[in-house]
Formats: sequence, C-alpha cells, structure tokens
Amino acid sequence: MSSSIQKILGVKINNLSRKEILEKIELFLDSEKFHQITTTNAEFILEAQKDEEFRKIINESDLSVADTISIWYAFIRHFKLLKTRFSGIDLMQEILNLAEKKNISVFLVARKDGLSSWRETRKVILKSFPDLNIEGIDVKFQQGVMTSCSCEKKQIVFCNFGAPMQDKFIYSLQECKQGVVTPCSRICLGMGMGGSFDFLTGKVKRAPKWMRILGFEWLYRLIKQPNRWRRIFKAVIVFPIRVIFKK
Repeated sequence: MSSSIQKILGVKINNLSRKEILEKIELFLDSEKFHQITTTNAEFILEAQKDEEFRKIINESDLSVADTISIWYAFIRHFKLLKTRFSGIDLMQEILNLAEKKNISVFLVARKDGLSSWRETRKVILKSFPDLNIEGIDVKFQQGVMTSCSCEKKQIVFCNFGAPMQDKFIYSLQECKQGVVTPCSRICLGMGMGGSFDFLTGKVKRAPKWMRILGFEWLYRLIKQPNRWRRIFKAVIVFPIRVIFKK
C-alpha cells in the first residue's frame, strides 16, 4: 500500500496535501482515461461496512478525498496526521476552475425529486465560470434505480444522488477505463456531489466559515436541519466509537 494511503475501518483515504490533490486532478483532466473521485466522510465509511460494493468502489477510486473533520480525528487514532480536508463543494469549485481553463465541458446529473435542478445549478455556476460549456439532465428514480440518464460526450460528470447511489452511478461508467467505446467514452472525471448543488443554488445554507474551519459544520446542519439527527448521530457518535474500539 502506498504511504499516501490510509485505511479507516477498511476504507481508503488518500492522504495528500491540497496542492497534491489538485495536481492529481489536473493529470486526470489531461488524460483520455476515466477517473473517479470520492469525497469520503464518516457516513461513507459506516455505510461501506455493510455495503461491500460501496466499499469496493471507494477503495478502487482514483482519489478518495477526506471530506470531514471526523476523518482527521480517525487519523489521529492511527497516529497519523491528515494533510488536508477538502469538502465536496470546495473541490468542485477547484475542478470547475480547471475545466474552464482547459476548455473541458461539464455534465450535471441531478435528482428530479431534489431541491436543485441541473439548470438551476448551471445558472449559478456560470456566474463564476461564464466560459464553461455545461449541460445536464434531471434524473428520475424508480425504486432506487436511475432511469432516462445520458451523459453523452461530456468530459466531467457531477451528480448529486447522495451516497452510495451517486458513487455507484459514477462507477458504472468505469468501463471507459478499459478503453471500451461507450456513450461516455470521453469522460475523464466523475464525482458524486451529495448536497453541493443545493449549496451552490443557496437552497441549503452552508455553515459559517469559522464553523467549517473548526469542524462544527455538523452542529450547524443539526440546528438548520434537525431531521438529519440520525445521520449526524452516526457521524459524530457512532463513527468515533467504531474507530476508537476497532482492534
């Protein structure tokens, strides 16, 4: 195993600096091959304990980036220091910046029953990156299965289905890694975005910057969205206990 890779409860995290992460992504964008990024947090790791397919996807991803403060503490438990945390929305902004500079198109796949449509998300993105070519689709789910989705000939794919569905969708494009000609054969990068589309459109507010720096974004989300308490309990209580007492 590479010295830059640490496994938390059997799930891979690439321990890289912010600069190293962006350098890797730039190489991905210059490549003809397909690459997958996962923004891995405590919920991902707990879900991966019971979903073997999801764990496999994260561990086989080209880049598993630590998304939350809980991963930082998990590294301490293993007597390691996490070089950087990179939230999904911040990473997306950096990728969009590179895409605009390199004239790479973007394809947004949004849940049809979600808060933010792909067109609403595109409108906001174009305010910051007016030269980007952005297309997309709103995807309908039936019993947890995606239908009517096409990401034809778009080089970067972002989707907001939530884990693990978004990561399984991205992984379904992995045939491109083997050089197989598919409708998605020009995609060089795919990443699941969770609630980042809603952050961009302002339909869900992000925590103040000072709370994000100190790792208290979970508390802000709990106050603003108390219906998320089960998810937050797992990330803030269950995950640390599992990490601490893992043999």
